[in-house]
Amino acid sequence: MKRLSSFMVMNIEGSDRISYTYNEVDKDTGEPISDNNKKSFYAVDQTLSEHINAIREYIQKNKLGGD
Repeated sequence: MKRLSSFMVMNIEGSDRISYTYNEVDKDTGEPISDNNKKSFYAVDQTLSEHINAIREYIQKNKLGGD
């Protein structure tokens, strides 16, 4: 089974690109099969883009002091 270990969103020339890292584990034994696998994709789904924008707005408002 694959287990998400991290992700980040980068703005690349006005488009959101999501990079993520995962580990793969044998579902029966729990032993690692592979670690630190990396993949990425562009956010083209409208719902996903709305969620990303909501996180940006939250950070701007609550962590960066507003505007």
